[in-house]
Amino acid sequence: MRLGHPFEAMISRNIEKVRAINRRYANPRLVLSPAVRASLLCLRLYLIFLVVLLAYKFITLVIH
Repeated sequence: MRLGHPFEAMISRNIEKVRAINRRYANPRLVLSPAVRASLLCLRLYLIFLVVLLAYKFITLVIH
């Protein structure tokens, strides 16, 4: 038995669990209105902006 075998088995089990969850929720059960879709898009863009801002602040602190 190799030393890495337990870790490989654990990782493969977890990957299979994630794939099963993705298969289960692949098709949404709720129908979203256009207003909800627009709100979710705005929220997604806002979160991406915050991550970019956080990365910028981190880079500027590391450089100086």
